[in-house]
Amino acid sequence: MSAGAAWVALAGAIAVAYTVEAALGFGSIVIALALGALVLPMSALLPVLVPLSTVMNLLMTLRLRAQIDRALLLRRIAPWMLAGMLAGYLLRPWLGDAALVPLFGALVLAFALREGWRMRRAGLPRPHPPWRARALTAAAGLTHGLYASGGPLLVAALAGTTLDKARLRATLIAVWLVLNASLTLLYALDGTLAPALPRAAAYLPVMLVGIVAGEALHRRLDERRFRALVLALLAVTGAALVARGG
Repeated sequence: MSAGAAWVALAGAIAVAYTVEAALGFGSIVIALALGALVLPMSALLPVLVPLSTVMNLLMTLRLRAQIDRALLLRRIAPWMLAGMLAGYLLRPWLGDAALVPLFGALVLAFALREGWRMRRAGLPRPHPPWRARALTAAAGLTHGLYASGGPLLVAALAGTTLDKARLRATLIAVWLVLNASLTLLYALDGTLAPALPRAAAYLPVMLVGIVAGEALHRRLDERRFRALVLALLAVTGAALVARGG
């Protein structure tokens, strides 16, 4: 596939990713990066996808700000994730795309299989001991620095939280705003943001179409069945990324 065709194909991945995000509340960068990495270098994708996601995070954080648990955000999540994110960002050039792509595929595949397994189980997850929750949160930050995709591990770190779904969703969106805005600043400082901004701006209408489609789906879909389809897509994509690096 030519480079031009690959960037056109990324528009489809972004539309799918933000449709899922608006419908279910998770998955925008994970899905867009997983699908995009099949046809484009990961190092070229991140400076496009992260600012795009930051715009959505900002809009949603402003809309949901009253529901954010600030103590959870500022004391338990942000310090550990920001430290891990900086470590991941510094590791990226050392590892390179050749190592990062299959590792990301393995992370996506593991997340899809774990969430699929959880869907089949009854009962609520148990909370982690504090040391394990902190370690998982820092690891989530590390994967966010590497892939801008700390969601799978952060969801695991927050297992058993007493927050209701609405407050947890709002708090997680605020987390992504803090982290993605920080990553965007780092990309600006290292010189990778400026060349990517025209492409990110060109994809804004695609993102908005995905959000509108996802909102419409949210009111009509069987959420459990749709979530299962998304996880199946992630599992197949993750396996393809692992095989591509093998």
